[in-house]
Amino acid sequence: MADAVNGASGAAVGRRDPLEGRLGGLADVGKLVLRLTTGGLMLFHGVDKLIHGLGHIRSDLAAAGLPTVLAYGVYLGEIVAPICIILGLWTRLWALVYAGSIAFAVATVHGRDFARLAPTGAWAAELWVFYIVCPIVIALLGGGRFSLDRRYFLRAYPP
Repeated sequence: MADAVNGASGAAVGRRDPLEGRLGGLADVGKLVLRLTTGGLMLFHGVDKLIHGLGHIRSDLAAAGLPTVLAYGVYLGEIVAPICIILGLWTRLWALVYAGSIAFAVATVHGRDFARLAPTGAWAAELWVFYIVCPIVIALLGGGRFSLDRRYFLRAYPP
């Protein structure tokens, strides 16, 4: 009878994590860490392009037969989107913009990485997969409790 009530593992059904009430819950802390890590790592790429310009992006686009004006989209995908993700400001929207911009860059420049291994033996595309999948996960989860979304925009609409 205990298994029927508690489940096969013996854990109590409906029992909350004892740490869930602290700091707004571990799930919200996890969302914050994911946002800070993903947005922070991509922001380095965007700042590098601010400092060194978009010349190499333009040449990659031209080599792919695309208009070089698309290079300015890098600023949205690698600066604006990561900052908004870090702050948790319109998190879901900017996470999708971020994922889309990286997917476009990968398709344009790094597409061959999906079919080869790096010199270290790792999959050459693993970093690109990280930079596409993590913002998709952020878009699915939302900004969480420690975000400007929650603080200012969703006050009237609690989860």
